[in-house]
Amino acid sequence: MMKNKHRGLRLRRAMAGYLFISPFIIGFLVFMVKPLFQSLYMSFCTVTVSSGGFSMKTNWFSNYVKAFTVDPEFNRMLVEELQKMLVNSLATMVFSFFVALMLNQNFKGRAFVRAIFFLPVILSSGVLVGLEYNNSLLSGMQEVIQKSMSSNITGVLEEVLQNFNVGSRLTEAVFSVVNKVYDVAIASGIQIIIFLSGLQTISKSMYEAADIEGCTKWEGLWKITFPMISSLILVNWIYTIIDFFMKTDNQIMGKISDSMITDMDFGFSSALAWIYFGVTILIIGISSLIISKGVYYYE
Repeated sequence: MMKNKHRGLRLRRAMAGYLFISPFIIGFLVFMVKPLFQSLYMSFCTVTVSSGGFSMKTNWFSNYVKAFTVDPEFNRMLVEELQKMLVNSLATMVFSFFVALMLNQNFKGRAFVRAIFFLPVILSSGVLVGLEYNNSLLSGMQEVIQKSMSSNITGVLEEVLQNFNVGSRLTEAVFSVVNKVYDVAIASGIQIIIFLSGLQTISKSMYEAADIEGCTKWEGLWKITFPMISSLILVNWIYTIIDFFMKTDNQIMGKISDSMITDMDFGFSSALAWIYFGVTILIIGISSLIISKGVYYYE
């Protein structure tokens, strides 16, 4: 009897979830499936544009071979973006988690502080990001800040550690994240909200029982908090990777756009896009497989 009740509850939850995402599914099937397959077919063709439209001649894997063996920039850009993704995504996850922990505490003005940390969601919208990159005043301010970085405390500390040969690669990665703390904060809005919603679902009685048993706050973090929001860690990690790969300042995205708009090489740009898509899916699949082993599922 109880099994049937649990099965019915899971079925209702699944139906509610599918109903919630049904507008996206319908929109994807209606508007995205056909262009997606057209782009895939185009990546195996030499595309020429004339007054009569597109004419495509199959060249099989020539565009893909060109991307990896002929083009002098693509391999370097791809490796650089993967390195940036790893560092920035980890920094974003750590930052958003600890901010969510702080916002989950009881203190005066908590609603106002939460509203402030929700601002990155608004500021990271496509329109405002475009205005930020195209605004000459903001660009000038950014150049001034970058020129003065060598004289600030971060630059001095970095020089000291490098002079003593203290993990040069590690320090460079850490300081690159510190110098980009604005970008990390801007990219953490959605993740903070997701982590905060997960933290609020954890019953306080679990922490009270742990306190009675003599559990410290640090042990409670690892034994209660992390297991209970482990599924959200996986969700945020996937979202962070996709968000980074789709940024407007991404080198690969810029190259795809230049190949398509400037060079009018639609076949080659489609091949670049599908290579980039495949690498993204591969990274998401491998990292999700690793993280999902530590996910705690509960009813």
